Amino acid sequence: MTTGESERPITFAGARLGRHRHVCAFFNTRDEEYRVFLPFIKEGLSHGEKAFHIVDPKLRRDHVERLAAAGVDVAAVEKSGQLELRTWQEAYLRGGHFDQAAMLALIEEVLTEGKRRGFPLTRLVAHMEWALEDRPGVDDLVEYETRLNYILPKYPDPVL
Repeated sequence: MTTGESERPITFAGARLGRHRHVCAFFNTRDEEYRVFLPFIKEGLSHGEKAFHIVDPKLRRDHVERLAAAGVDVAAVEKSGQLELRTWQEAYLRGGHFDQAAMLALIEEVLTEGKRRGFPLTRLVAHMEWALEDRPGVDDLVEYETRLNYILPKYPDPVL
């Protein structure tokens, strides 16, 4: 890790994240999910960090509404580039299928670009319910997550 702002404590679900910041979380309801995610997201935005979110296209509007209800000026942070929202089709399922190599490259690009643009960290939040569906490439998910665990330690950014 580098010194300075990237070493600022990061809290998720009431616990402080250590050096390894790749977290997989399961929730029973969307309300429960947002009770956990919103403080994490708001903390990052208040520290001037980039927020990169991958969401179900059917729930994009709900995601934006929940951010706004929590006090996030979504339009302003999107306009400034501090918040970037992508749907599954714009991230995991580009080309209509899951391509782990393309997704790993996207993750590295997002984390590198955030730093290049002056953000101390990028907090990446990815909703992955698409993996429960019968989609081309979904069988590569375990290998993808394993490969991701080799890439992410190069970056101080939290990835959930």
